[in-house]
Amino acid sequence: MKLQSLSVLTSAALASASWTKNLNYRSPSEHHPGLGIAIHKVVKRNVPTMPWNPSHLNFTHGVASGDPFPDSVILWTRVGPVQDNDHSNLTVSGYVPLYSHETEKYVKVSTAPVCVEYRVSTDKSFEDVADHGEAYTSSDVDFTVKVEASNLQPFTTYYYQFNVCNSNVTSPVGRTKTTPNKDDHVTDVKLAIYSCSNFPFGFFNAYGNPVRKDSVDYVVHLGDYIYEYAEGEYGYGYSIGRIPQPDRQLYTLHDYRRRIANYREDHDLLASHQQFAWIPVWDDHEVADNTYRDGSSTLNNTEQSFVMDGGVSVDQRKMNAVRAYFEWMPIRQVDMDDNLRIWRSFAIGDLIDLIMLDTRQYDRSITDLYFNTDYIHTISNDASRSLMGSRQEHWFYNQLTSSAERGATWRVVGSQIVFSRLNESVVFGEDSPLNYDAWDGYQSNKNRTLATLYDNNIGNNIFLAGDSHASWVSDLTWLEHADYNPVTGSGSLGVEFAGSAVSSPCPYGANITIDRANNYTNTLVSDTTSLQWNDLYYRGYYELHFTHAQVEARYFGLPTVVTRNNWEIPIANFTVAAGDNRLQRPVGNGVVESGTIKYGKTTQTNLTVDTGNNTWFVSHENMEVI
Repeated sequence: MKLQSLSVLTSAALASASWTKNLNYRSPSEHHPGLGIAIHKVVKRNVPTMPWNPSHLNFTHGVASGDPFPDSVILWTRVGPVQDNDHSNLTVSGYVPLYSHETEKYVKVSTAPVCVEYRVSTDKSFEDVADHGEAYTSSDVDFTVKVEASNLQPFTTYYYQFNVCNSNVTSPVGRTKTTPNKDDHVTDVKLAIYSCSNFPFGFFNAYGNPVRKDSVDYVVHLGDYIYEYAEGEYGYGYSIGRIPQPDRQLYTLHDYRRRIANYREDHDLLASHQQFAWIPVWDDHEVADNTYRDGSSTLNNTEQSFVMDGGVSVDQRKMNAVRAYFEWMPIRQVDMDDNLRIWRSFAIGDLIDLIMLDTRQYDRSITDLYFNTDYIHTISNDASRSLMGSRQEHWFYNQLTSSAERGATWRVVGSQIVFSRLNESVVFGEDSPLNYDAWDGYQSNKNRTLATLYDNNIGNNIFLAGDSHASWVSDLTWLEHADYNPVTGSGSLGVEFAGSAVSSPCPYGANITIDRANNYTNTLVSDTTSLQWNDLYYRGYYELHFTHAQVEARYFGLPTVVTRNNWEIPIANFTVAAGDNRLQRPVGNGVVESGTIKYGKTTQTNLTVDTGNNTWFVSHENMEVI
C-alpha cells in the first residue's frame, strides 16, 4: 500500500514538473506572481477537445543555449503556430484570432498549451542521451521554451534537440558546452565578445564568423542585443531590407517580444545561438536609451512623459522589456526574489572567474540624459553615486577578492560601458571632455573598484566593455594614485578590452571614411594617457584566448555589413602575460592594421580575406571589393 502511494505521488510530481519545467512560466521572478504566469490557469486550457495538430506547429526561431554550469545548461526554443508573437490577452478556453504577418490574415489559434520534448546527448545521433524531459509552452510566454538540462559532465560538448510531443516535428540540432568544475585545471578557454547589434544598420555577419571558424568555446554578449527605436529614429533599413518590427518605439510587452523575434531572424545570429552557449547581459537599449534606476533619456516619471508615451510608466516599460528578455534569452533567473537581477558570475575551472555586471538597469543613479550634462558633470564625483547600487557593488568587490583568494588565474569583468578614462573633448568639448554615461560619470564608484584592486593587490584583471561602437585597448590603471608609465605599462593592474559594434554605426557617423576615422583616433590616443589603441572605422568583434601563461586578444573588422557575407579582417592582436598586469610591449607588436596605436604604426595595406569559397582583395582606401 505504501509503495502504491509512493508511485502515485511520483507520477503526480512528474506531471507537475512538466508544467513548471519551462522556466519562462515563472520568469522573471517566481516570488512575484504578478510578473509571472499563473500556471494553474494555463493547465485549465489543456483540454482534450482542442489538441494541437503537430503539423500546424513550427520551431520558428531555431534553438539556443546559455549560462553554462559544469553540470547543467539552459536550453531554449520557440514552437508555435505562427511566426509572429502574441499579445498575451487570450481567453481561458477555445480559439482566439491571432494576426499572421506571413499571410497578412488573422488565423485561429488554440489557447491550449503545446507539449515539447527535449533530449541532450554527447553525439549528434543521440545514442548517448545524458538528459531528456518534456515541458509545456503557450501564448502566455510567447510560445517560448526554456529548460535547464541537468546531469551533464563538466567541460563537455553536447548536442540537443526539441520535438513536439509524440510527433516527428523537430527543431534544428543545437550544440552547447558546459563549463569546467571550479577547481578543475583547464589549459585554455576561448571567448567571442560582442555588443551593439542594430538591425536597420546592417547584417549581423560578426556573429556568424566564429561559427564558420569554430574558433571559440563560449559567446559573451555585453548588451544592446536589440534597439528600441522606430525606423528612422536611429538607422534607415529600407535600402537593405532591414526594417525593424514593429516599426515604432517599443513600450508594450508585445513590442519587445516582436522586436527580439525580428532580430532572431538574422541567419548569423541564429547560427551563433545554435552552435555556442551564450553568456549575455543587457545594456540600455534592451529597455531604452540611457536608462537608469528611475527612467531613461526619453521616458521619466513625470506626468508629461506619462501622457506623451501612451500611459506607459517607467516601471511598466522596464518590466515589459525585462519579461520579454527573459522569455527569449537562454539565461538563468539568478535570484527569484530579485526580478531585475541579471548580474552573476561563472567560475571556469582554475583559469577564469567571469563576473558579469549590470551597470545600466539594476540600481543606477541618474545618468547623462542629454539635457542635464552640466548637472551630471557637477555631481560626477559625488560619493553617493553608483552605477550598480550598493548591493551589487558589495557583491562585485567580494567576487574580486574571493577570486584572488581561490587562485583563479584571470578575473574577467563584463561591463557594458567603458571603464578607462577617455579624453573625448573632440566629441564633447573641452568643458566636458568625459563621457558621463560611462564609468567616468560615476567617479566614486570607479575609485572604489580601483581601491579594491590596488589595496588587495589583485592583479591579472581583464575588463570588457561594449556600448561605444568603437574598439579601445587600455592599460587598467588608477591615474590619480598609481605611478603609471604609458611607455612601459608599469603601475597598471590589468587591461581593458572594449569592442566595436556588430552593426551599430561609428559614433562619428555611419558613413565615416577611414581617413577621417583615423584622424579622430590619432587625437584620442595622443590625448588619453592609458589608451594604447583605438579603432573607430570597423564594425566587428574580438576573441580572447586564455591560457595560464597569457591572454591573447584578436580583433576582427568587417569590410561591410550592408550585405550578408563572411568577410573579416584581423585588424589588431594584443597579448597580456600573466603577472605583468599590462599590455605586452611593444603593444600589438608595434603594428596594427587599422586605427591608431601608441608608439607604433598602422599599415593599412591590402589584405587577403578568405571567404571559404573565393579569395577577395579588400582595398582599405575605398572598401570596395576588387
